[in-house]
Amino acid sequence: MIRLVIFDLDGTLVNAYPAVSRSVNYTLRTLGFSLRTHDEIKRSVGGGDRKLMAHFIGEAQADRAIAIYRSHHTKALQAQGGVKLLPGALGALKFLKKCGVKLAIASNRPTKFTRIILKKLNILEFFDMVLCADRAPKPKPYPDILWAITKRLKVKKPEALYVGDMTIDINCGRRAGIRVVAVNTGSSTTKELNDLKPWGFIDKMGRLKSIIIKAKELT
Repeated sequence: MIRLVIFDLDGTLVNAYPAVSRSVNYTLRTLGFSLRTHDEIKRSVGGGDRKLMAHFIGEAQADRAIAIYRSHHTKALQAQGGVKLLPGALGALKFLKKCGVKLAIASNRPTKFTRIILKKLNILEFFDMVLCADRAPKPKPYPDILWAITKRLKVKKPEALYVGDMTIDINCGRRAGIRVVAVNTGSSTTKELNDLKPWGFIDKMGRLKSIIIKAKELT
């Protein structure tokens, strides 16, 4: 039986790519670098904001860049159109809560920005635990963040499910020994996700309900 569902955040439950793009390009412009397209930026997220900036400007200026990025990003997330729930996400959360399933967030985003998003979208109350890379032993794709959540919530790994939109999420779940449902609403392509053969695959969050029901029927 599934007692815990852990979610990635960006590209899985929410679309915060507009805010990320604005902050990345603000930082690039400030430091005199060429701007990047929305698609280029979207394809580069997942490893945390410092890795994101280092990807575009190099490691030498990454510390300076991340300070500029983070200062701007708080405003970008709060701005109109900066972040929104993905279709079906709210319904999935309500369904799981009604079923008595524990919910958690595992994100490589810093805790500060993750909580800004959850509060802005009025979904923080759904989650029994929120753990981000800045408060975990190691970031995804290392398994530590998922292990820490299952341990804290006292759920065995076979009773947990991890839902994410990127190959990094599938690799994280596999290393942790936790089943992964991949959803192709984020940065990785359908082929990239399917090539890694996740336990489940959905094309939108609204289909998670059928996955959960099927899992219950098999127990």
